[in-house]
Amino acid sequence: MVEFLQVEKTFESGGKRVRALDGVTLTVQKGDIFGVIGYSGAGKSTLLRTVNLLERPTAGKVIVDGKDLTALSVRELRSVKKKIGMIFQQFNLLESKTVFDNVAMPLLLSQTPKKAVEERVRELLSFVGLSEKAKSYPDELSGGQKQRVGIARALATNPSILLSDEATSALDPQTTESILQLLRRVNQEYNVTILMITHEMNVIKEICNRVAVMEQGSVVEQGDVLDLFANPQTKTAQGFVRSVMKGDIPPSVYEALEARRGRSRIFQIHFVGERSGQQIISQVAKRFQTEVSVLSGSITELQGVPFGSLIVELGGNEAEIARAHQFIRLQNVSVKEIS
Repeated sequence: MVEFLQVEKTFESGGKRVRALDGVTLTVQKGDIFGVIGYSGAGKSTLLRTVNLLERPTAGKVIVDGKDLTALSVRELRSVKKKIGMIFQQFNLLESKTVFDNVAMPLLLSQTPKKAVEERVRELLSFVGLSEKAKSYPDELSGGQKQRVGIARALATNPSILLSDEATSALDPQTTESILQLLRRVNQEYNVTILMITHEMNVIKEICNRVAVMEQGSVVEQGDVLDLFANPQTKTAQGFVRSVMKGDIPPSVYEALEARRGRSRIFQIHFVGERSGQQIISQVAKRFQTEVSVLSGSITELQGVPFGSLIVELGGNEAEIARAHQFIRLQNVSVKEIS
């Protein structure tokens, strides 16, 4: 488990103090794939680097498996860091070393016996699908293969926590998908807690179970990924969700609605389950004397579960619209009116 308790980090830049982290408090539970998302400059990379004290907090505590890293001696900290692996956006491989030697490096630095090193490296290369590349050099590999080497290297010392620093942002969509699937296997088969930072909502959607949204050094929203998609509270979170769901009403439709203002109301419905949204709209049309128009809609998957968004217009008598709205609210979906 990783806990951030009122973590602050300030830098000196051009004679000015820059606050990169401003009282961050959040908890990553054991077994989580926890995503931290935000735009450039939000502070997410700085936050990640406090977990292994590559950046020491100016104030606050970073607690890993019950130990406050800021209070440990150099020797104690070295021991804890062995249980924290890290993968990078630009891979950070040694170009003069083979794939085998790159993966073996953390084990050699910790003076692991030669036979144990060979067994562990062979196991990890098989796990990431690169057994045949053991004697190759990084410049002979594709970007996806380099990142697989990076993941294998990060797992070499059997960490309980894996930090992912924009690990897929330099990769094409197809390769990104394969790397995310590999990280899910790491989480499930090696029981490794993963803390990943990204600016891509598709990454969060694909594998994370919990998420924190950062803005100007602060966490402005956090919770289960499904809850965030269903009901984002901040403009930043709403923007990220829209980048995936594509559920906005086209301007031309809004113009047409203006002519009917006062005779209809517009609602956005978020639902879980492949057919639940359609079923609700169908029932509303049958039960109430309202005109139902679907203005926009999209569906995606969160952790293999269909998640959809519909924007609908309900027209007719105000009392009937109110009854229909109340009915929708009772269907275990998220619904809000759009002005």
